[in-house]
Formats: sequence, structure tokens, C-alpha cells
Amino acid sequence: MGRYFNPAQISLAGSVFQHAERLTSEYFRFNPETIKAHRYDVKTLAFLEEHEVRKGAFAHLCKYHYHKEEHKDEGEQGQERGFHFYRICLQDDRILDAVERGHSFIRLSSLMLYIAAHELVHVVRFDNGQTAFDLSVDEKSQEEEKVHSITRDMLQSSMNPDLTLVLDCFSSRYHIGDMFS
Repeated sequence: MGRYFNPAQISLAGSVFQHAERLTSEYFRFNPETIKAHRYDVKTLAFLEEHEVRKGAFAHLCKYHYHKEEHKDEGEQGQERGFHFYRICLQDDRILDAVERGHSFIRLSSLMLYIAAHELVHVVRFDNGQTAFDLSVDEKSQEEEKVHSITRDMLQSSMNPDLTLVLDCFSSRYHIGDMFS
């Protein structure tokens, strides 16, 4: 049985994602509506499907396709229409465990801001065709390094001591995931 965010933590996650959207828009020089064109939703562990749960990550990004076939007239083949969207699957138990183990230096709000910004950078890069969603293991590792770098740059305008500690943990010297596994 996993640990789940409580109502206050869910509210915090919502606020943090709104802040991360603003930072993402500023970093990529989007107008306020452009970020909304990147379809994504955020789910916490309590609402995830089994395949959306990942034990070794703070968040997992899934890509879904919605297809709708439009029928014209009987006997004619309809035209397929649809869209794709991303789901950011927060792994509450992993996030809460990291905050609990690092309680002297890791704050939930700062860790969540990093996670939100990081995942939104992925969404933008995938959606804009800067990289493919399905990559080899080596390519995924390289993409993660690029996204970490972009995320660090993007968060510079929001720096505070708590966020600095989180960024240090994601530096090449340390990885929070490794520290708390």
C-alpha cells in the first residue's frame, strides 16, 4: 500500500504546477495561451493506473492518443481525427519518502517545483518535436541531462535556499533518486 498526498499536499502540487507553467512560458518565450496548447494533465498516485506507477521515479510521463472516427455518409469511410496528450504521473510515495528522509534540507514545495518544471520541459520538448517520446536507453539518458540543464536554467529566477539544495541534489554530483533509494 502506497503513501498518498493529503489534501494540503495536493493543493500545493496544483499551485506548484501553475507556477511551473509560468516559468516554462517565460523560459520558452510562450504567450500565456501557448502553454495551454501543450495538452497534459497531472495525476497523483491514488488516481494512477497500474502501468503509470514507477517505483524508481518521482514522476512518470505517459503519452496517450485519443482517436475519434468521424463518419460522413453510409458507405463512405470516415476520417480519423484525434489528438495526443501527456499525463504527468506523480509518485506520491517516492516524493514523500524523499522529503521525510531529507527533512532537514529537502522541502516538499521546492522538490515539487523542480519535478513540475522538469516534467513540463519534457512535455514542451516532446510536443514541439525537439526530441522523440520513444527513445533508446542511451538517448533517454542524454535527454534527461538536457532536461535537467534546462530545468536548472529555468528555475534560476525562483532561486531560494531550499530550491538551491534541491538543484544541488540533481547536479552531476548527486541525484536525489540515488540518495533516497
